Amino acid sequence: QVQLVESGGGLVQPGGSLRLSCTASGIIFSICTMDWYRQAPGKERELVATITSGSNRNYAEPVKGRFTISRDNAKKTVYLQMDNLKAEDTANYYCHTQFGPNYWGQGTQVTVSS
Repeated sequence: QVQLVESGGGLVQPGGSLRLSCTASGIIFSICTMDWYRQAPGKERELVATITSGSNRNYAEPVKGRFTISRDNAKKTVYLQMDNLKAEDTANYYCHTQFGPNYWGQGTQVTVSS
């Protein structure tokens, strides 16, 4: 049974930082490309960042230079370090991988507000 469990969301002021974590089970984590997506109210889900099994990284244009994706294969965990957060980063953030089917976590809410 595949599970992706996110944590680390919360309320933060503009300019602040958060680190999201996603711990996986039921997959061969080390060979999986892992992604973070986000979905704001009334908007479509969008890809935020990707890290391959070889730790190649890609970022959506709005988060480049502010967000960093990383992974710890021993812990089967992928992270999203979010710095200089803006109000427009407010969304539910989801961990995703494709290990045969697509798998999604339950999401963790990030709210950026003063």
